Amino acid sequence: MAKKKDVTVAGEQEPQRLPSTIEDMNRFFDQMMGSFMRHRWPAWLKEDWPSLGGLGSLWEPEMPRVDVVNRDEEVEVTAELPGVSKDDLEVTLGDNSITIQGSTSQEEKTEEGEYFRREISRGSFSRTVTLPSEVDGENVKASFDKGVLSIRLPKLAPSKRRKIEVD
Repeated sequence: MAKKKDVTVAGEQEPQRLPSTIEDMNRFFDQMMGSFMRHRWPAWLKEDWPSLGGLGSLWEPEMPRVDVVNRDEEVEVTAELPGVSKDDLEVTLGDNSITIQGSTSQEEKTEEGEYFRREISRGSFSRTVTLPSEVDGENVKASFDKGVLSIRLPKLAPSKRRKIEVD
């Protein structure tokens, strides 16, 4: 029996292959379903399904970027909080974790003759980060400058680094 050869006619598109990985599935849904899927995907599916090419951001509020640095004597937590004022910020220390909560509010008005425009945007966030070691909650130092929150948490028992010989 003779084997068929794949022939592509000029101007004809290649047939679309079916996706084989999660990343391919994400791209496939983005390409095939477009904005319909972006706006109408059931919320319950978001929890069980991977990112779908970044579509998770439609259901999740913007989370601040947080860096946690584990040093010998302390743990340093730095968070980027653009648009948040010091008065709208709350930091709490719990059992082996720190929670950063805040809110933003922006209002813009324009009045010119019979033209009136008013835009209001509000948002809030809460981010809890697990700390890498036990800290002294009584001697925590926090500062907030130009939208960057820096928190220094001294450790209860400083870690002592030592070299370990490998056999």
